[in-house]
Amino acid sequence: MASMLLTRWLACSFQRNYRLLVPGSRHISQAAAKVDVEFDYDGPLMKTEVPGPRSQELMKKLNIIQNAEAVHFFCNYEESRGNYLVDVDGNRMLDLYSQISSVPIGYSHPALLKLVQQPQNASTFINRPALGILPPENFVEKLRESLLSVAPKGMSQLITMACGSCSNENAFKTIFMWYRSKERGQTGFSKEELETCMVNQAPGCPDYSILSFMGAFHGRTMGCLATTHSKAIHKIDIPSFDWPIAPFPRLKYPLEEFVKENKQEEARCLEEVEDLIVKYRKKKKTVAGIIVEPIQSEGGDNHASDDFFRKLRDISRKHGCAFLVDEVQTGGGCTGKFWAHEHWGLDDPADVMTFSKKMMTGGFFHKEEFRPNAPYRIFNTWLGDPSKNLLLAEVISVIKREDLLTISGPVPPVHQQSKRTRHLLLFRHSR
Repeated sequence: MASMLLTRWLACSFQRNYRLLVPGSRHISQAAAKVDVEFDYDGPLMKTEVPGPRSQELMKKLNIIQNAEAVHFFCNYEESRGNYLVDVDGNRMLDLYSQISSVPIGYSHPALLKLVQQPQNASTFINRPALGILPPENFVEKLRESLLSVAPKGMSQLITMACGSCSNENAFKTIFMWYRSKERGQTGFSKEELETCMVNQAPGCPDYSILSFMGAFHGRTMGCLATTHSKAIHKIDIPSFDWPIAPFPRLKYPLEEFVKENKQEEARCLEEVEDLIVKYRKKKKTVAGIIVEPIQSEGGDNHASDDFFRKLRDISRKHGCAFLVDEVQTGGGCTGKFWAHEHWGLDDPADVMTFSKKMMTGGFFHKEEFRPNAPYRIFNTWLGDPSKNLLLAEVISVIKREDLLTISGPVPPVHQQSKRTRHLLLFRHSR
């Protein structure tokens, strides 16, 4: 469940019996080398062990040029449809995890196939611009149709990136700039700041920190890795920062039987958060921001109550820390709301929210006050990819048109479920 897969959506979406002419399909029409395809397999089909002989052959070839030990098998994406991933040996498997929670509406969705076949979209897929300096004419329009159409409450500003790690990394930078700007006031950069930052020294490079939680996963780049605490293999041998790490609640289940114990556990963790903020302030490593996942996914499917997150938000406000919600894995609508943190009922919205994976591009939303005060401060070559915005706009259209947020919401009692519905609900509880 922690991966918040959209697979329940997919089966429902593909059951609408979309049909589309697709190049390279198995049944050739007399008119052209195209097929009228039903986009829903009737179940898994296993032909070999996994990985099969063809996958093993390709894995050996890849391993010559890079470490390929993480590869499970090679895929045939032309044959993959809906919830089903087909490998190069012809095995058809139910993809319970949507890869790494990163496939929003399944494989070869008809709406997306139609989109990429439209001639007017060819330029967007062929020409990838350096968006920070040379965006295309329709860039703002496509942002409004895609990401801004699902912007979280209270966040009017948007910066696009390429992946989850660079989204969090640049969100950290944004928070540090905001915090230093608060301390500095209206004055510009001093000569000393400009000189010392070039040699990685204070005051140009202040010794701020980001508070994170045990069990968290926020990425593998240097700053993100300092806030990632899920698996040792991610961190071993890599230098890191002395940043505070708070315990994340470990709730007991069934929840209704451990109300008192879980409330105490959450209170203990919140108390530790406050203690760490004070401790690091005394160490001259001021906590500029707090980062948290709505559900710790990679860290083991760890949950906390809405009340825990509301109180965490209160603590961040009390101590002047930015509140950053990492929705890289939980965003995209699979909790019944487009963003998982919308369930919390915050009276004061989060300051920054990062996204990627199922959103097809990376980036972060933030409040107006976190807007960089100069160009090039949050910047890289690509700053996302317009083709992903184009695809995402269609994904969001499918989600809204087919009411997929409702489908991914509350689970009906078993006695009210049809056989097919029970099959779909498997994906909600796959972790």
